[in-house]
Amino acid sequence: MITWDVEVELPEPADTESFGEQLGRELAAGDLVVLSGPLGAGKTALVRGLARGLGVAGPVTSPTFVIAREHRPLPGGPGVPLVHVDAYRLGTGAVTDVAAELDDLDLDTDLTEAVVAVEWGEGVAERLAATHVLVHLDRRPDDVRVARVERVA
Repeated sequence: MITWDVEVELPEPADTESFGEQLGRELAAGDLVVLSGPLGAGKTALVRGLARGLGVAGPVTSPTFVIAREHRPLPGGPGVPLVHVDAYRLGTGAVTDVAAELDDLDLDTDLTEAVVAVEWGEGVAERLAATHVLVHLDRRPDDVRVARVERVA
């Protein structure tokens, strides 16, 4: 069970995935997860765990160059798809309105029947839902990841 609003140390990438798996078990269709943190903080590793917790087909890799990937439920799983979005490359071309590019992905439609996890989404993805789960990830100089999860209205 996830403890909300408490900093959790994640010494190994496997710990980050395990933490994501615990969080995934607590999510349902309609949940928006916004992940924030610098490069190498463990955002994609956490989403791999979310996918396991939700029981969806993988493999889960960073969707940096394709922007979004949908993972369908495995047979016998909870039946909730995962849409994994990477907003890092949005706003880098001629169109610089990241929110408009995010809207073009029609993620609000996916939110009715899936869990949507957005890497690099803080500051823009929150507009997709009335509430969301914000996951702050950081990597300390000793290479230990630190996570904090909060529900935001």
